[in-house]
Amino acid sequence: MKFSDREFKSASESVKEKIARGREIQAEWAGLPVGERVRHIQRIQRFIAENSATIAETISLENGKVPVDSLATEVLPAALEVHYYSRMAKRFLKPRKIKSSSLLVAHKRSRIYRKPFGVIGIISPWNYPFGIPFPEIIMALLAGNAVILKTAGNMPKVTQVLLDCIGRAELPEGLFQSINLPGRIAGDGLLEGGIDKLFFTGSVESGKYLMKKASETLTPLVLELGGNDAMIVCKDADLDRAAAGAVWGGFSSTGQSCGGVERLYVAEEIFEEFLNMLKTRVTAINTQTDNPYACELGSMTTAKQREHVRRHVEDALQKGAVIAARSNIPDDPTKFYYPATILINVNHEMDLMKEETFGPVIGVMPFKTEDEAIRLANDSHLGLTGSVWSKNRRKAIRIGRQINAGAITINDHLMSHGLPETPWGGFKQSGIGRTHGRLGFDEMTQPQVVVDDILSFTKNNLWWAPYNRQQFESLQGLINTFKGSGFKKRVYGFRAFLKIIGRMF
Repeated sequence: MKFSDREFKSASESVKEKIARGREIQAEWAGLPVGERVRHIQRIQRFIAENSATIAETISLENGKVPVDSLATEVLPAALEVHYYSRMAKRFLKPRKIKSSSLLVAHKRSRIYRKPFGVIGIISPWNYPFGIPFPEIIMALLAGNAVILKTAGNMPKVTQVLLDCIGRAELPEGLFQSINLPGRIAGDGLLEGGIDKLFFTGSVESGKYLMKKASETLTPLVLELGGNDAMIVCKDADLDRAAAGAVWGGFSSTGQSCGGVERLYVAEEIFEEFLNMLKTRVTAINTQTDNPYACELGSMTTAKQREHVRRHVEDALQKGAVIAARSNIPDDPTKFYYPATILINVNHEMDLMKEETFGPVIGVMPFKTEDEAIRLANDSHLGLTGSVWSKNRRKAIRIGRQINAGAITINDHLMSHGLPETPWGGFKQSGIGRTHGRLGFDEMTQPQVVVDDILSFTKNNLWWAPYNRQQFESLQGLINTFKGSGFKKRVYGFRAFLKIIGRMF
């Protein structure tokens, strides 16, 4: 979709009007008791329960992923999320007391309150067209915000299902609105229109552009960008489970998961054995489309993304990589199928191992030591997720803690995005901020501290004017009372401090 300057100006004005409309109703919405906001959101649960199959099938038809992936990775997490955030909203938004740091200021009672930003903008991608924006919308609304949503333009049917879903909450008119603009133009429109905070999921390049644009107005951002995620298989791992996990983590949603397995590092002692198990599983992937519910590998979503994957594989092959295993694909030129592919003899000079491939391809390398595995896993400008596979879970956690990524799973991969209680976000160029869990919920509000003086009947604080030498020495004595070296110095400090107590009254 190309826009002329005149069309862009008109679209921007429309976005600005929607933001203004959302801001008008947001104050009233935020003023409702949390429990009342929760009651609105809970109405969505029944819609998901009664329409789960329809939602999954709509995602599959438009996105290309198989029905089980659509249900398991998008619809089921949405059902869990609306229940979890509705249950936890009061706790997350409850004012929190802050313990006093010292007896000196014990009369200053502090609390942190959470205030909604106002109008939240959400720009979501095509790879999880229902599952990514859904929790962000729910958290934003429960926290007391209005929402402006921009979904992927090539997912109109999924977008409509999502809008129908949120519509069941019977929200005040204007509180939740959507816009239909290309991603970068939408970002410009939202930021120039005065959005209070922007959540974006997409490419590193687009994220950097939006961050630069947001700096003009200091608009806060949460960015969930690319991944080139590593999976480490230790020599004591359950190899059968690890092989099954690699196939699911690498090829679920046809590999179009920012947190999917792209780089696989295997202890050299078990490399051949594990590779054979991996080959067996990959070649056995069911790609028959006559029974879509049994099909295990769907179509890629766009021709452009399939070509990107081909370029990565071609680059690797030209630099010495070898295809160790490939699945079949259906003979259907109307779709964008690409076979599940395992490459060996790979190295970190190849695009496949340096950049996000975002397709059903895994590069597999052996490692000699744990330190080497950790070094290889961290040799990336991205750091979204990672996983470690070992029967010794304590060791696996120790290794995982050394991987520079935002989410680490032990003996599993990718699925933490479906846990509503766990935060989601990355290190390095994989983004900033978090979605999901309490940390994600906190991103929907600003912390405001209120300091209440329970001795407000006094006339002065010790550090108020008028200033004089005795006040200076008494305050110095106060420091010595609490932090002085030796009993004698503390006693003298306390005596000096007592000389100015009277000025409080």
